[in-house]
Amino acid sequence: MNGSSGERPYRSHLQPACLPCRRRKSRCQTEPNATACLMCRAHGTDCVYPGDASLKVDDQRAAAPGNVKAPTTTPAKRRRRSSGLPKAPISATRTSRTELPPRLPPTTVSPTMERTRLPNLLSPLPPITHAQPPAAAAAAAVAADTTSIAGRANHNLYDEDPFDSSADDQAQNLHIVGPAVTKDSQVLSDYLSAIPGATRGTQMIVPVPANRSRPVLFTRVQKRPVGVSLNRSPSAEKLEIIENLVGADAADMISLYFAKVNSCFPILDEVLFRRQYQANKDRISPALIATLFAHILVYWRHSKPEGQHRLPDSRFIWNLANDAVYSELHLSPGMSIIKAIILNIGGLPTTSLIGNGVLLGSAVSMALSLGLNHNPLPWEIPQVEKCLRMKIWWALLVHDRWTSLAHGTPPHISRAQYDVPPPTLEYIGDSATYLGQNQAAPVFIALVSLTDVLDKHLQYIYSVDKSTARDTTELELALNTWVESLSGTVRLIILRGSNLDTPGASNLRLSYLTTRLLLQRIELEADKQTYEAHDQRLSNRYIQARRTAEEVLLFTQDLKPAQLGDFWLSTHAFSYPATVSFLLRCGLETASSPAELVQSASFRIAHELLNALRTHQAQHAWDLGAVCLAQHSDIVDKILAGTSAHESHETSGLFEPQDFVLPDVSIIDQFLPSLWDPLQNAW
Repeated sequence: MNGSSGERPYRSHLQPACLPCRRRKSRCQTEPNATACLMCRAHGTDCVYPGDASLKVDDQRAAAPGNVKAPTTTPAKRRRRSSGLPKAPISATRTSRTELPPRLPPTTVSPTMERTRLPNLLSPLPPITHAQPPAAAAAAAVAADTTSIAGRANHNLYDEDPFDSSADDQAQNLHIVGPAVTKDSQVLSDYLSAIPGATRGTQMIVPVPANRSRPVLFTRVQKRPVGVSLNRSPSAEKLEIIENLVGADAADMISLYFAKVNSCFPILDEVLFRRQYQANKDRISPALIATLFAHILVYWRHSKPEGQHRLPDSRFIWNLANDAVYSELHLSPGMSIIKAIILNIGGLPTTSLIGNGVLLGSAVSMALSLGLNHNPLPWEIPQVEKCLRMKIWWALLVHDRWTSLAHGTPPHISRAQYDVPPPTLEYIGDSATYLGQNQAAPVFIALVSLTDVLDKHLQYIYSVDKSTARDTTELELALNTWVESLSGTVRLIILRGSNLDTPGASNLRLSYLTTRLLLQRIELEADKQTYEAHDQRLSNRYIQARRTAEEVLLFTQDLKPAQLGDFWLSTHAFSYPATVSFLLRCGLETASSPAELVQSASFRIAHELLNALRTHQAQHAWDLGAVCLAQHSDIVDKILAGTSAHESHETSGLFEPQDFVLPDVSIIDQFLPSLWDPLQNAW
């Protein structure tokens, strides 16, 4: 090929790559008027093309790949040599064509990258047969040394835990290479591939069309701090204490978790977890198992009639699980610690505001470092690993945004920083049986999509630019569009409040009402910046918001014991205080006397909501209303007591109307603590 013909197109068949580049399996790039390609100039090798008359036939066969025949009819191309660069030794061995290994498909992991292989899981259980997805079947047909991101053969998708990188016997962890240096690492790895013993600890995943323009690179980093020896981990010691407290109920608790929690909020693969738990439990993260036991305790007491099972001290077990999580997060962080943190911050009752925020931030940081924010569907990894990576990311998204609303802090994850697709039945289900029996999957899909709508509201209230008027039409349209996209049972749950016996339905219903009340509060505050205090449009906003709050009351009053023991997001413990705070505020802003305040619809709804929460807590030990009762029970009692005192004065003729003055903002703040109100500083 003449150097004046211009740059060689990528993967060109008319202008094949030079023989040294084909031997190195590197991209052959040429420049106009250059005597050699870029890689040959870098290595100092002779840039020889197939069909060169000055090259012997045996040399061509030795340099060409095993399944590519050197062309014999191509016109002779002049031999080009590099100038000014030293020649590197070439270690190619001449072999016959039949002795060369078969050429790897272009979608497999680059052979120039160093690969690791996890130990095989030896399980005494009979093999579980599952229909392999097309991507997994294609990968299984490749040679045994072709590996995925974890570097393992894809014989059975459930033979190993693809996220077992946090086990204590693993000294290193994978960490994603940032896009700013991805190209540098790729070029350097290609160069080092020709130098014996100089390979780098970098793994590359190439998307299914082998497009090297957007590779995803991972490097290996030391997991434990320098100087920490590999001894029995503190998290394993905490788990041993928890297992002694749980005793013979451990297996039943695990079954209850997958039936009650994981079906509504999927994080773990049940088949994979059970197989590894029975065969080699030591390879599962101790913090994950400890947090699972602590998480399921609140559902455990609802699973059987009182007195039929032993209930350990939940607070003591939670303290042990927290110690295990923090220990493993410091000593051996990995994929499993993210799942343990999700179970930790999702547990009830909620008692640590700052602790949950710190753990959530750590989980998001770990997820980004492991590349969970990237779409894994085009990657050549097992299907089960793709689904688990997406499940963890969806769970993080839900907790991040609902925690942002509850804690009053901006979310950690931005929509522009991930491309993971939304959940579908195909990605959620572990098997065809799961899809046919699990009614909670559509509810979870609706919850994730509602969380995206909530994110639009969060971006609005946390925006620091208050200089210009902001339109709320887009927020209202987003919520209405979400409702219109629903169908079947999920639509009835939202529009009519029926079918609440479906697993996860009660949680979804409360999530929708919370989002709708948030929207109406935003609209009310926006209209206050435009209209006068006694404008009819403001009165209409108050009525709409109060009607939504009344729907929250009716929903809570109608909850049955089975629904109280169903799955709930822990952040809804803060939805009730925000609702009661808004109702009391509306009553204080619109009332002109103590009697009018107590008789107002807003105060009545707030009082009845507190009574409903108090009843559920006393009769069914429902912890979701504990925060609201702790914050507002005394406030309502003080208002009622003050009204009774005023009425007694009025009866005796000692009370005058001018004696009643609405409290100013500082007194309202004392009555209505804003610790759980995300809108306190939003305006």
